[in-house]
Amino acid sequence: MDMIGRIRRLHTRDKLSEREIARKTGLSRNTVSKWLHASVNETPKYRREPRPNKLSVNRPGFFGDLNL
Repeated sequence: MDMIGRIRRLHTRDKLSEREIARKTGLSRNTVSKWLHASVNETPKYRREPRPNKLSVNRPGFFGDLNL
């Protein structure tokens, strides 16, 4: 079960406050508030900076030495 659905169910069906939901889920009160006030179709996107993989650092030298 996704966390947003659980939070919305606790708020609407169980009539819990944002603080009580934060306490039960272990999330920040600000996160609970943000997710409750977000539109229904909007899901949080966790953005991570792209990192170079281990080969991309040495790629020019590695492929240059192969002499294909």
